[in-house]
Amino acid sequence: MKRYITPILLLFACLSFAVPVEALTKAEADKAYRERNYQQAITDYEHLLKAGESASLYYNLGNAYFRTDNVTKAILNYERALLLDPGNRDIRFNLQFAKSKTIDKFADADEMFFVTWYREIVNFMSVDGWAVTSIFTIILALLGFLVYLFIDAVMLKKVGFFASLTCLVLFVLSIVFAWQQENALENRTGAVIVAPTVYVRKTPSKAKTESDEFVIHEGTKVEMIDKSMKGWREIRLPDGREGWIPVSSLEEI
Repeated sequence: MKRYITPILLLFACLSFAVPVEALTKAEADKAYRERNYQQAITDYEHLLKAGESASLYYNLGNAYFRTDNVTKAILNYERALLLDPGNRDIRFNLQFAKSKTIDKFADADEMFFVTWYREIVNFMSVDGWAVTSIFTIILALLGFLVYLFIDAVMLKKVGFFASLTCLVLFVLSIVFAWQQENALENRTGAVIVAPTVYVRKTPSKAKTESDEFVIHEGTKVEMIDKSMKGWREIRLPDGREGWIPVSSLEEI
């Protein structure tokens, strides 16, 4: 029996030491930020992110980069935070403020109002938020159905039936929205330009020729629409224009 007890005790000892170290690292990052030691905070937050992604860590890292006047890195980390928590107003506000400091300003591509409306609904919550909503609505749907089945009062049966039907629709929509959020996380197409100046070309070519269509600058968010060519990415800008840029000039969100 003793030979089993000793390894177990050692395991618990290791775990008891591991948790405070991780907690201390987070506390040190927050303390460094509060004390305006932003470079140390950046180092600590990036170290924590190696253990796993977190919207709050990306958000804090973005704030630290912004305080060091690295607007491009701030935008990149705000975008990563927003991808994990799309309904967070603080992240959205800081991201828009950081974007106001960039050179490039783009008018959004025209789209139907219901497309914009639908995207805003999908991004109202994170994938975890929609998952919780789906569980909550299916429970309500079942309760409503039970009321419809076992309550004799006609009015209550009607309420139970329509409440069950409504919650069932909300359940299906929540599942769809959660799936779309999860798909966005697993198949990331967003990127931020990190090179000071980038020539966007019609074809992937290092030579500066007549094929150069236009120039974009660091901090601009783009969508990667083709990753198949080594060393190059085909991108789409917020205004709908497309072209090729070197992969080294951007960083994926």
